[in-house]
Amino acid sequence: MTVQTQTHLHIPAHQLLDAPTLNAVRRKRNGWGLYLIAHAWGIIFGAMALFYFFPNPITFLLAVALIGARQLGISILMHDAAHRALMRSPKLNDWLSDWLCAYPVFAHTGAYRRYHLAHHKRTQQADDPDLVLSAPFPITRESFRRKMIRDLSGQTGLKQRLAQFKTAVGEKEWPLSRRLSFFWFRLGHALIAQLVIFGLCTSLFHWSYYLVFWLLPFLTYHMAITRIRNIAEHAIIPDNNDPFRNARTTHANWLARIFLAPYWVNYHVEHHLMMYVPCYRLPALRRALLAAGYGDRMETAPSYTHIIRRACSRDDTPSSGSPHKGKRTSRLVGSFTDGFTTTNA
Repeated sequence: MTVQTQTHLHIPAHQLLDAPTLNAVRRKRNGWGLYLIAHAWGIIFGAMALFYFFPNPITFLLAVALIGARQLGISILMHDAAHRALMRSPKLNDWLSDWLCAYPVFAHTGAYRRYHLAHHKRTQQADDPDLVLSAPFPITRESFRRKMIRDLSGQTGLKQRLAQFKTAVGEKEWPLSRRLSFFWFRLGHALIAQLVIFGLCTSLFHWSYYLVFWLLPFLTYHMAITRIRNIAEHAIIPDNNDPFRNARTTHANWLARIFLAPYWVNYHVEHHLMMYVPCYRLPALRRALLAAGYGDRMETAPSYTHIIRRACSRDDTPSSGSPHKGKRTSRLVGSFTDGFTTTNA
């Protein structure tokens, strides 16, 4: 099966694979959706228990990394729900996604869906709302180092949350009743989710675990790996107009899948080619596409390390004509990438 070279941003699925294969990879299983949600939360509270029973610096760092990665994981499951691929029932799909995936990370499935589908419709085009995440690359190694420091120190996460709360309080000229109503609309459910997580941490371990093993990973490690994931998916891609090459699939070994790329998020070309395929069927979709002869066309990277090296390949040396050009470029790059959303998948 072949597809003629063209510059359309989307290829009908029936032109890529036969009907039985499409039916197989599109099939949603409620059991899978429930299992993945339970798996994510099981690891989160299991990591807390690891430190509770074996408190030492190694288990502390391990718990923070595991929890931060599963916070990305529940964001990925919310992303699946935004494509209505988490559960069969649309109502159950959105309810589970909101309460068990989105609200805990200060997001909302419906709002994310509207934003994210615009990205799929116009991937890597001038009006792609996610273009700001990939356009600045490649950058210098020094610029990337500063970004990682900001992420891992909590600066990026705090900046995002403060901006979110500032927006949620509404305009100063609004009456108090309207501001309270608007705040509840924007963040009320997310705050309920935080109270539930706080209560669980308190009842199972200690109240401080909410701060140390929920908020700390969320504001630090989670921010850093979300940035890396964003870079891998669309930065420095070879062709903005080719649906096989305007996104990237990155090979991930078992360590990367645990700490960086949970729930098959690394299969990004496949996801863009058929965005309603559940995440747990993306490996099967890739195998089908390879068997159909599309392997040479699909943008693929051997590892996340390989992508980061390419993304940081800009020369550190400022132009001889302007000794401050490198600094201005770094500030410009920072203005583009510091505002990325944690739920952008």
